[in-house]
Amino acid sequence: MTHPPMTPDLYAHIFRNTRTIAVVGLSPKPERDSHHVAQYLQTQGFRIVPVNPAVHEVLGEKSWPSLTEAAQHHAIDLVDVFRDSAAVPPIADEAIAIGAKTLWLQLGVRHDAALAEAQAAGLAVVQDRCTLVEHQRLKAAAQQRAPQE
Repeated sequence: MTHPPMTPDLYAHIFRNTRTIAVVGLSPKPERDSHHVAQYLQTQGFRIVPVNPAVHEVLGEKSWPSLTEAAQHHAIDLVDVFRDSAAVPPIADEAIAIGAKTLWLQLGVRHDAALAEAQAAGLAVVQDRCTLVEHQRLKAAAQQRAPQE
């Protein structure tokens, strides 16, 4: 199955329709990419829901052991995955089951079959891209288009 092209319009649509982001594999360690990206997204107004069974709290938010448990307390729009590619299929299944709008696999994370399944279930899908980088690109492009005063 072919995935829709990853374009600025797709990213803009995703971010415009996202309020709450479950970050699967969010580390409490500030030097980790997952922590840095989630902290950035939090400063941009997104609600971050950590999903990591090994910790109790990250970035001032309660951490949940699974997407399913997190979804019992939060309406999750986007599932942002910081896990090995091999771990993606059950995460994709949970994202579908909880009614997430988007499944986003971070840089270096790829699983074509799981993404095809999520897309067939109606989710927007992105893989091997960073939410922080794409959000910053959109912001920069919007600033360039804004009328100069």
